[in-house]
Amino acid sequence: MNSGRPSSQFSSELPMCWGDDRQIQADCKSTPNPAATLLPGVEQEGECMTRPEWPRVPIGLDASRWVSRAGCLSVLAVVHTVTSGQRLLEAVELIETDARLQVVFTQAPDVFSNGVAEFLRSTRGVVWPWELAIRERFDLALAASYGGLHELHAPLVVMPHGAGYGKSIANGDEPVVYGLDAQRLLHNGRVLASALVLAHDDEREVVRRQCPQALDVAVVAGDPCYDRLVASLTRRDAYRAALDIEPGQPTVVVSSTWGLDSLFARFEDLLPHLLEELTPQGFKVVSLVHPGAWFGHGRRQVDAWLADCRDAGLLVVGPEVDWRAALIAADHVVADHGSVGVYAAAIDRPVVLVGAPVRVATSHGSAQELLRHRAPRLQAGAAARPQLERAAAGAAEVGAAVRARLTSQPGRSSARLRRLVYELLEIPEPGRHRAVPPVPTPLKESP
Repeated sequence: MNSGRPSSQFSSELPMCWGDDRQIQADCKSTPNPAATLLPGVEQEGECMTRPEWPRVPIGLDASRWVSRAGCLSVLAVVHTVTSGQRLLEAVELIETDARLQVVFTQAPDVFSNGVAEFLRSTRGVVWPWELAIRERFDLALAASYGGLHELHAPLVVMPHGAGYGKSIANGDEPVVYGLDAQRLLHNGRVLASALVLAHDDEREVVRRQCPQALDVAVVAGDPCYDRLVASLTRRDAYRAALDIEPGQPTVVVSSTWGLDSLFARFEDLLPHLLEELTPQGFKVVSLVHPGAWFGHGRRQVDAWLADCRDAGLLVVGPEVDWRAALIAADHVVADHGSVGVYAAAIDRPVVLVGAPVRVATSHGSAQELLRHRAPRLQAGAAARPQLERAAAGAAEVGAAVRARLTSQPGRSSARLRRLVYELLEIPEPGRHRAVPPVPTPLKESP
């Protein structure tokens, strides 16, 4: 349960429905329950469980009667998509060993909700239905996306789920940086977050320009994904072995984000072309596809679309594998406007970009924009290998520029984020912060 301290940063009024199952059922019928499937064996009415069937531990009005550890502060991890869930899980890992804390997960509403239930099962954590989570008070909530956050009753930490805030969207005559705009950060004029996590000092100026009300809660904490990539570089040989890449075999990772501007959507012939040219020369070609595409279309369908390329030698890295292992294993990267290309450049992997997106704009001053101007463009119809080699010649210079734009706190993001969480929980931060661990080694597929 929460600590009982008052706060003016979030709503103090809970919906008046605890004693009326009919009201809860009516609310559930109008609000789909994306996490209902996470509770196997529970009878459901329509798309929602009735109140008596909802979990009563480890948090709730009478949870103290049933728990095995009392007095824990409650932390809610709000998972909108698989991608945001992966980022949140790393934040959870910074604090979950603390015996004073109980972490609970929930699935928030989002258009990319496919795959989230499976992801949450894989965490082995306690998962509460969204309809229940918004009726409970928590001591802290963590989120890496925005949908439904105004319904929560907790001090809220909001963090990016990619390489900073690199996408712009139209807003009248002026584009705005998505995620740092008033439409996302405010609800009825009130700042939603108690802490808005930024990767770079320059993003504070974006907040000042777009949503000055949120400037007081903006905290520059660096980029934990980049820091973990750096911590994993010494594991390169292990990652390559796990991915069945031969020692010394040149490896090209082809990375696609989601959407109609993505490499996966616009350049269907690229993978067959690379396989035809590079495989006879001893290269390994690896594909990385954004979870939004994998789960949006279904794993079976995406696997089917890639089947011919797989038969021709393509190594398909599925969404269950930490993509950073493949990035570290790479010698070259072909990418679109997504975050993976930015992270690849930041660890000095040579990056060649496909054609610029048509519908999506990179935000001014972002690492994405810098890479768009500095990385070479893949020339269709020309041999790929010379283009990869030319990119390699300038990779160190491009990498240094991207790193400087990506994070203002290299190597310090986890410690700063952990300190921020404990400040909001208003309890002492325990012990010394542990070193950032390398990303896990992929498991080899069974033959």
